[in-house]
Amino acid sequence: MAYWVYILRCGDGTLYTGVTTDVARRKSEHERGVGAKYTRGRGPLTVVYREALPDKNAALRREAAIKRLTRTEKLTLIADCARRQEPR
Repeated sequence: MAYWVYILRCGDGTLYTGVTTDVARRKSEHERGVGAKYTRGRGPLTVVYREALPDKNAALRREAAIKRLTRTEKLTLIADCARRQEPR
């Protein structure tokens, strides 16, 4: 089972980082208000980054590393990921 680290951009422009096994389900939970307390009332929510990791421990370590980044560093990570996914 793959674990995912994801970043949501909230409606107020803030970023939320989390871990899940199903990004779509987790986003839906956040939107329904049963996700993290932080995201309640901050919609609409958009998944702007996701990264697959082989196990829960690796995902939790990566989440912690991303949370230590500054906002500028997180935005760079998101932009780099988007650039890699663009068709050439």
